[in-house]
Amino acid sequence: MHAETRPARILIVEDEDNIALALIHVMGREGWAVRRVDAGEAAMTEIATERPDLVLLDVMLPGISGYEVCQQIRLDPELASVKILMMTARGNAMERRKGLALGADGFVAKPFNLSDLMAEARRLLSGATEESDA
Repeated sequence: MHAETRPARILIVEDEDNIALALIHVMGREGWAVRRVDAGEAAMTEIATERPDLVLLDVMLPGISGYEVCQQIRLDPELASVKILMMTARGNAMERRKGLALGADGFVAKPFNLSDLMAEARRLLSGATEESDA
C-alpha cells in the first residue's frame, strides 16, 4: 500500500446475503474499502453520496432493478467516473447487451468464479484509481 494512495472504494449492491458476504470477504482481502446495500434505491443514495470507484450491481433487486440503477448513474454527469460491473443469474447474451447498452462497464453471470470476478474488478479499477485523485 502506497502512502498517498487510498484504497479503491467498492459498493456491492446485492440482496442475497451469502453472495454479498463472499464478495465482501474477497474484496476486503484485496485491501479495498467495501460497503454493501441490498436494494436499488439504497444504491442510488449511496452512490450519489459516496461516489465509489466500482459498483458491483446485481440485476435482480427489490424495488428498482440493477438496470435502472445503471441507467440513472449514467444519466448523472457527476457520476461518470463510477465503474459498473453488473451481475446476473440470467447471463444470456440479451441480458449482457442490455446491461452494456445502459452503460455497464462489465458483466458477469452467476454463479461466477470469484477469481474471474476479481480479475474483472481489477481490470475496471486499473483505469479508475489513477484518475480519481485528479
